[in-house]
Amino acid sequence: MPPSPEDLTLEKLQRWDRAHVWHAFTQMAEYEPFIIERARGCTLVDTEGREYLDGVSSLWCNVHGHRHPRLDAALREQLDRVAHVTSLGASNPTTIQLAKRLVDVSPEGLEHVFFSSDGSCAVEVAIKMSLQYWRQKPSPQNDKTLFLALGDAYHGDTLGSVSVGGVARFHAMFEPLLFEVLRLPTPNAQRPPAGCEDDAGLTYHVAQLEAVLQEHHSRIAAMVIEPMVQCAAGMVMHPPGYLRAVRALTRKYDVHLIADEVAVGMGRTGRLFACEHEGVSPDFVCLGKGLTGGYLPMSATLTSTEAWNAFLGEYADSKQFFHGHTFGGNPLCAAVALATLDVFEEEQTLAKLPARIARIAEQLAPLREHRHVGNVRQCGMIAAVDLVQSRTTNEPFPWEEKRGLQVCHEALKAGVWLRPLGNIVVVMPPLAVAENEIDRICQAVCQGVAAATATTIAK
Repeated sequence: MPPSPEDLTLEKLQRWDRAHVWHAFTQMAEYEPFIIERARGCTLVDTEGREYLDGVSSLWCNVHGHRHPRLDAALREQLDRVAHVTSLGASNPTTIQLAKRLVDVSPEGLEHVFFSSDGSCAVEVAIKMSLQYWRQKPSPQNDKTLFLALGDAYHGDTLGSVSVGGVARFHAMFEPLLFEVLRLPTPNAQRPPAGCEDDAGLTYHVAQLEAVLQEHHSRIAAMVIEPMVQCAAGMVMHPPGYLRAVRALTRKYDVHLIADEVAVGMGRTGRLFACEHEGVSPDFVCLGKGLTGGYLPMSATLTSTEAWNAFLGEYADSKQFFHGHTFGGNPLCAAVALATLDVFEEEQTLAKLPARIARIAEQLAPLREHRHVGNVRQCGMIAAVDLVQSRTTNEPFPWEEKRGLQVCHEALKAGVWLRPLGNIVVVMPPLAVAENEIDRICQAVCQGVAAATATTIAK
């Protein structure tokens, strides 16, 4: 028998959480339950009624805030119709409308949408589509079986997306299962190679890319890239112009460009798509996280008619795309995704972002002078603070000291929830965040940095 509400105590929930729930990227031997019971707007409420500002959009996915009336209503309305329809040989009006809306708002040339359940799968789909395309196009190029990716890349946790990923700490364990990938150095605008300061390393990294494409293009199916910001790598921001150069060179050498916009899409950089900043139209775009406003698991892979046509033929040709998940294109997910796009228009979300972006920059500016902050950087609504032992040497703290976590623990005391990337403190609130909420989030970060580094002797 399930427990009655009066028997479901906080102590019991915490005990079950520790014993039965295996949390992602979490050392369960050290896990302390943090149980959120409800939320509204940018505020989370735990099981004891304490409130916290959501400083990282519930891991980079919430867009218009929690319990948005427009999104809630869309889900309830869809429930009165149908909760699930398979995408294997069937469809439903809501998913069809979402596909058309995504085509309408996406970069030019992306006319077909394949739905999945999460960002990893959206990338996996693009990888498989690219490989299959080269084998089924009118003049097949069967040697195109390699993929090109960046150092420290993160594209998800399925085997294909892990293969193109480059975060050794996440992926080294699974190396025996991964396919071969060509890897380029990370184009980090904040840490350009020696002698490249004038253009933040752009010339160097473009030359590196062209050298690899020139030598291996006949074997490369696609290059996979997070446009502008490599998020899980530590919010690494690329030199301006790099994305545009990547598109030009992949076209020149007949290599697909897969843009992983799972984290940077849906307004995070100040535009609906990060690719818009440099006028880039990739061959594949992968969306997830904010696609449903952070409500439900849904992702999408958009591609061109040229790619689509390579999969057309008679049934006996077996050219169809042999990939699909039970809940791909789920109507409930599609309904809230449509509502998410509606709210972008109705509330003029993108038009309001410049003021919020400027407010984050203003509030984090004092940290630029802190003796244990190596860098404060920002791209749209994405900001990051590097904790270092010394600003002079830029030497990071030993990761075992968990300085980033210490900052977040201090912020939690101030009523702000954050999650770091090692020694990097991430600020990525919902796009709907108010300016006074930005102030509270950034002040909590500043106070947390001061507390977490107070016992350190400057070098």
